[in-house]
This record gives sequence, C-alpha cells and structure tokens, in this order.
Amino acid sequence: MAFSINTPALLFPAITLLMLAYTNRFLALATLIRNLHGKYKQLPEEREIIREQIKNLKRRLILIKQMQGSGILSFFLCVLCMLFVYAAHEPWAFATFGLSLGFLLLSLALSLNEVYISTRALEIELQDMEEGR
Repeated sequence: MAFSINTPALLFPAITLLMLAYTNRFLALATLIRNLHGKYKQLPEEREIIREQIKNLKRRLILIKQMQGSGILSFFLCVLCMLFVYAAHEPWAFATFGLSLGFLLLSLALSLNEVYISTRALEIELQDMEEGR
C-alpha cells in the first residue's frame, strides 16, 4: 500500500470540523448550565428536577472534555505522522497514523455516548411537563 503525506492530511478537515462541532456542543452546554444556575437560585420549588439535570450535565461535561481530548490527540498524531513521512520513517508513520485513527474512533464513540445522555436530559424535561409540574 502506498503511504504518502497526503494520507494523514486527508484527516485534517474531518478532525477540525469535528472539533468545531465539539466546541459548539460545549458552548451550548455552558449556556444551559448558566441558565440552570439562575433558575436554581430563583425557584427553590424546582430544585429536585434541577438536581437531576445537574447530574446529567456533569456527565456530559466530562464526556465533552474527553471527546475534545481524543480529537486533539488524533490531530496531534496526524501531524506527527506527516513528520515521520517527511523524514522517511514509514513504520513510525504507519503506527502514528493507526493511533490517530484509533483516537478519532474513540472521540466519535464518546460523542455518541454524549448524544444518548443529552437525549436523556430532554426526556427528564418531558417527564416533568407530563407530570404537570
């Protein structure tokens, strides 16, 4: 199989777009947490439902941090792979490219988990409305 500097370079746009999506998710979550904090202070009678949301949000924050970390490692390893290709160290280039793909896969798996958790947060809101609170 021919392995050139173009092979890892193909991942650059994918990883950067993925990181942009993760950053947008983080910013949306930060806004939600700030709004929830204000609601927590203003409406003591809503604190139980808010506590459920807080647990959910904490887990999502951890996942987003792990998603971003995995994506950054993938990007770093892509650049390192290109350096190895440039220096004609093909075995090292292959290995770092494989690791880069592995971290990208991990990042996507974490993202899928975060999506499932975020839908759980919406289910909590729907349940609260169904109960007529």
